[in-house]
Amino acid sequence: MTTSLFLALIIFAFIAAYTPGPNNAVLLATGVNFGFRAAIPMILGVAIGFPFLILCVGLGLGRIFDVYPFLLTAIKVIGSIYMLWLAWKIATARPSENDSIVSSKPLNFIQGCGFQWVNPKAWIMGAYSLSAFTLPTQFKTGLFIVVGVYLFMGLTSAVTWAAFGVALKNLMNDPKWFGIINYCLAAALVLSLAPMLWH
Repeated sequence: MTTSLFLALIIFAFIAAYTPGPNNAVLLATGVNFGFRAAIPMILGVAIGFPFLILCVGLGLGRIFDVYPFLLTAIKVIGSIYMLWLAWKIATARPSENDSIVSSKPLNFIQGCGFQWVNPKAWIMGAYSLSAFTLPTQFKTGLFIVVGVYLFMGLTSAVTWAAFGVALKNLMNDPKWFGIINYCLAAALVLSLAPMLWH
């Protein structure tokens, strides 16, 4: 991989990891509703799950979509339905007896990893990164570089978004703000689907 290609990958991965999307919306909501410690399994699930998805696509899974393109459409539809359900859960969450904790549970590590497989943004960004930032003559080397970059960017981004959620947590003690923040988080998750579905 050339230096210019590597720098382009860094910039793209940073933008892809840090801009609002399904992962970041759920991480933010987890930080807000459960605190940072409870968000750690989801943080690790996102940070490891997305690079693992890219690795699988790079090792041959992507060829399945060339043969059966309807599968990618199915993933988008199923993933979008799942995310709409998550948005509904966030929007309808209610304070528990401990005030700032909602009655449902945060996603665990396995669910955080699995979330990548129904996340349209993950598929689109992963496939694009492999096609744009690898060289055919050095594909395997490029694949592992892409995976490594996303592992780093994913971890730092996940920590940042969950921490931002924790920073908003004090507002959740006010029932009025609890509802407003969760409605906004749910709306952000729904809106994050639009550009990916139109891709």
